[in-house]
Amino acid sequence: MSEVVIVMGSKSDAETMKNCETYLNYFGISYDVKIMSAHRNPEEVSEFSKNADKNGVKIIIAAAGMAAHLGGVIAAHTVLPVLGVPMKGGAMDGLDALLSMVQMPAGVPVPTLAIGNAGARNAAITAVQILALNNDDLKQKLIEFKKMGSKL
Repeated sequence: MSEVVIVMGSKSDAETMKNCETYLNYFGISYDVKIMSAHRNPEEVSEFSKNADKNGVKIIIAAAGMAAHLGGVIAAHTVLPVLGVPMKGGAMDGLDALLSMVQMPAGVPVPTLAIGNAGARNAAITAVQILALNNDDLKQKLIEFKKMGSKL
């Protein structure tokens, strides 16, 4: 399995999360994509989360909308960093997803990015920043990225 895994609660999140994939590709980060719901596939989410570390995963990016429990459920079952990306849509156009991610109980953090496309891009960049802590080549690529105005 790759160092980064993008987990989406629904196939409908894929278009937004292509932004994340574009940035991971730019930095040369291998990643896997999984679609599983905290509500519809709870056993699959639990099993993935419990085994991610021993499968070589370093960072999980969890994208979800509405109740957005995916990141929290994953974080409850792993010691790996889980970055949350709230999806636009629903009755509150993503605000509900944002609030459910950032209002995690103490001890179960889900660092959360912006709603939608910007959040997907920033999740990838944050993952790269974390991986660059132990990778000087990646760190140099980040420096160049910043010099370019942090845009592709």
